[in-house]
Amino acid sequence: MLVSFDSLPDHARIWIYPSNRKLSEEEVALVKERTSEFLTQWTAHGTDLTAGFDLPYDRFLVIGLNQDQAAASGCSIDASVRFIQSLQDELGVDLLDKMNVTFYSGDFIAHKSLIEFKKMAKNKSVSRNTVVFNNLVNTKEEYLNYWEVPAHESWHNRFLP
Repeated sequence: MLVSFDSLPDHARIWIYPSNRKLSEEEVALVKERTSEFLTQWTAHGTDLTAGFDLPYDRFLVIGLNQDQAAASGCSIDASVRFIQSLQDELGVDLLDKMNVTFYSGDFIAHKSLIEFKKMAKNKSVSRNTVVFNNLVNTKEEYLNYWEVPAHESWHNRFLP
C-alpha cells in the first residue's frame, strides 16, 4: 500500500539508492510513476506492505517501509531489488553500487568511486567537514537526522587522513 513518505513513522525501515547522476525532469516523473506502481502492489507473503518514497535532489530514491503491520521478507526484498534493477536498466543509471560515495562539492553533489574518494581525501580535496550522504542509515529518523553529515561523523571517516 502506497502512503506518503512523510506519514511513515520515524522507526520505518528505509533503503537509499543513490543515482550516479542527477535525473532529468522526465526521468524523475518516470521514477515517481514506476515507484508508485511498485509500492502499490508490494507484498510480503500475500500481505500488503505499507510503504512510501522520497526522491531528494532528483538523485536519491529513498524507499520507506512501515513494518508495524508487516515486515519485508526475503521475497519482498528480492522483489524490490528486481524493481531497482529494472529502473537502472530503463534509465541507464547506477542505483545499486555500494562502492560509491556521494558528497557535496561546493554547491554541487558529486558522485565518485570509493577509490577516487580515498584519493581525494589523501590529496585533501575533501576534508573531515565535507558533507557526505550516509546511505547506510536504516530508519526514517536516521535519514532525517544523520543522512547528510560531515564526513568525520559517518563511516567515511575511515578514509580521512
